[in-house]
Amino acid sequence: MALHYDGEVKITKVAGMSTMMNNGYLITCPETNECILIDTPGEPDKLLGAITDENIKAILITHNHGDHLAGFGEITGKVDAPVGISPADAHALPRPPEIDLTDGKVIKFGNQELHVLDTPGHTDGASCFLVGKHLFSGDTLFPGGPGKSRSPEAFVQLLNSITSKLLPLSDDTAVYPGHGDDTTIGEARRRHADFSSRSHPADLSGDVDWLKS
Repeated sequence: MALHYDGEVKITKVAGMSTMMNNGYLITCPETNECILIDTPGEPDKLLGAITDENIKAILITHNHGDHLAGFGEITGKVDAPVGISPADAHALPRPPEIDLTDGKVIKFGNQELHVLDTPGHTDGASCFLVGKHLFSGDTLFPGGPGKSRSPEAFVQLLNSITSKLLPLSDDTAVYPGHGDDTTIGEARRRHADFSSRSHPADLSGDVDWLKS
């Protein structure tokens, strides 16, 4: 478990959940202890165990792949909070969500605000969440490149989401992905520039690496 605190928001990262090595997150307003929980991977006890006296205001799902929902039943059974997901991904949930995560939606918790960014490509309803200079990117953006795309068309959509919604953020915006290590927008922009400087086949998709693909 890793803790990030910048004086305005406290971020608890619970890494290495399940065989897919998912990350789960708690984002807390330190002044009020109101908190947002992001994603519900397998081995939910690890994430539930990180909750102490936080007041969970919402459970937000970045996208509807099974590794991000494997702990959904147990977490929602123990945490009484509304669930949010993009309408385009909501069909995978075992129950209708209470919050539709549409582009530009703002969710307040304590003295903080979480802004929803619609970033389709990895899935039709993939979302990223921005709190100050902290971006929770799900499986849309990783240190080495974009998330996996299921087709060339989905890769183009994913790339457009990254270039139009994420890379315009400030260089020092921290990026917390759904798996693995953190990065920054500045580093992602530099690696994407390297990728963009080279030609690529029209049918590029799948696991793409900014520096090797």
